[in-house]
Amino acid sequence: MKFMKLGSRPDTFYTAESVRTVSSEVLSDLTIEVKGTKYLLHKFPLLSKCLKLQRLCYETTQEVIQLSDFPGGIEAFELCAKFCYGITITLSAYNIVAAQCAAEYLQMTEDVEKGNLMYKLQVFFNSYILQGWRDCVVTLQSTKAFPLWCEDLGITSRCVESVAWKVSTNPSKASLSHSHSRRVSDMSCNGTESWRHKPVTKCWWAEDMAELGIDLYWRTMIAIKSGGKIPSNLIGEALQMYASRWLPNISKKVKANRGGTSDSDSDDDVSSKHRLLLETIASLLPSEKGAVSCSFLLKLLKAANVLNVSLSSKMELARRVALQLEEARVTDLLIPSLSDSSDTGSGYDVDIVLTILEQFMLQGQSPPTSPPRLKLGSERRRRSRSAENIDFEFQESRRSSSASHSSKLKVAKIIDGYLQEIARHSNLPLSKFIAIAETIPYFSRLDHDDLYRAIDIYLKAHPGLNKSERKRLCRILDCKKLSVEACMHAAQNEKLPLRVVIQVLFFEQTRAAMAGGKVADLPSNLNALLAAHNIDPSRPQGTLSTSTSIRSYDQWSISGLTSPKSRTSTLRMKLAEDDHLDEFDVNTDGMGRHSKFKAFCALPTGPKKMFSKLLSINRSGSEKN
Repeated sequence: MKFMKLGSRPDTFYTAESVRTVSSEVLSDLTIEVKGTKYLLHKFPLLSKCLKLQRLCYETTQEVIQLSDFPGGIEAFELCAKFCYGITITLSAYNIVAAQCAAEYLQMTEDVEKGNLMYKLQVFFNSYILQGWRDCVVTLQSTKAFPLWCEDLGITSRCVESVAWKVSTNPSKASLSHSHSRRVSDMSCNGTESWRHKPVTKCWWAEDMAELGIDLYWRTMIAIKSGGKIPSNLIGEALQMYASRWLPNISKKVKANRGGTSDSDSDDDVSSKHRLLLETIASLLPSEKGAVSCSFLLKLLKAANVLNVSLSSKMELARRVALQLEEARVTDLLIPSLSDSSDTGSGYDVDIVLTILEQFMLQGQSPPTSPPRLKLGSERRRRSRSAENIDFEFQESRRSSSASHSSKLKVAKIIDGYLQEIARHSNLPLSKFIAIAETIPYFSRLDHDDLYRAIDIYLKAHPGLNKSERKRLCRILDCKKLSVEACMHAAQNEKLPLRVVIQVLFFEQTRAAMAGGKVADLPSNLNALLAAHNIDPSRPQGTLSTSTSIRSYDQWSISGLTSPKSRTSTLRMKLAEDDHLDEFDVNTDGMGRHSKFKAFCALPTGPKKMFSKLLSINRSGSEKN
């Protein structure tokens, strides 16, 4: 870093009986008190360079001149006093701000004496501080101690402009300090170790800027963004580095504070500062999609929930997350909610995830299925440039539609995994579980294995659900999209409603018959049922993917289900428990309506008759084999 030395005399200031004085053959004739410290000095060297001290000596009749509002404290005052005595002083980026404010306060200008301190400080500031990167950043950071003085002197604005200019230009054109250059060669922008001789990265400026306070950081980032030369992804990377510097473990700290481990006033003050910091970072996020990762946005949303930021800020973050929800992980969506108590609540904000999901589904509307047709024959024969543009735009829209469909497939897998996590909590309302599951479009789930797993977990965690609630929960499940393993597990799942078990067995038997090549020998009534559900008996149905990873205690046990005898005993037990099953369900509001199961499967009257027909099909197939 750059520094400047002024004066040539040795330092003769010393302390005697709590009073600072200077060694001299001449007795002191001027007593000044600064911030509780007394100085015994001489009028001649000080008054010749400090216009303010001249006026105070002529105007006051007191023996001690009080400088209670002196900026910079005793260190800055001694710099000015030693300059007047010709004692050597060293100026750098760490003390130039305090020295400038002190010299301005004492009015050490050119009007009083040529080559005064203010002039020398301005030359050093313009020629060296503003030209170097690290010096400029340190000086800018020092201005937070004297905000009003620095604004009046123009120090803050000039430092902000200089930093923004250096960021916007090629790093090779900026005069970087030795310490910064060495650190850049040893550390990459994200803080991980890199090769020793790695060249300066495009985000070389983010690490030093992360040391700025939030007000100065906001002003500097606004100046950088207004230049329009920095890509949005670099802006996002810098914001992520700043957030990781100032927002570590927010949820743990706030939870500990709210648990009564510290003073409430200090807690509110800390939370207020973090809240302002978070809202400022959110306001600086680039508008372009992909400028920051979805994981980073969800971390900000978690912190926003914990700090109880404004609803508008939370909704804006939720909207930003929805733009790139396909990049999220299940753990990222487990957003804490401090409104729920730890012993009875899940601690997760399900409503904000539902909002994110709804925002995601509102995007990516499908384009028209065919391009606009040209009406005139001559226009058909002679393609104009505008027609080519129409076709090009149509092809682009087709590609964007495909990408949107692909993202919905990814989001469906993510949400099914999220449902498995939140289903374990006993206080999760059934309505919220169903609302999240039903937000995913039907075509976005290629298979329903993950959804069935989530339903099974929910049934285990909520044993008090009545029959109507269990039926309502299972209506979101499509048994035709279950794999063989999932069907075998569902066939012995005692927590499932009887109708679901019958439906699972029906499709399992149908799939087994088609896979065995005996589809042509199916009875007419079963062929009618298959036709009613748009199932082509002549075309085999492929087994759906079951590669989704699950926890060890959630693995499905399929022992004892390899023979029709086991399935028969399971279903007979179900029939004995629910022999009074009819064609109507009762909703929670008491209104009767036709069963979705009958409308979906169109099974013959009476589940026992249906199962007997299925068994007869199985027997006939085995006899023919």
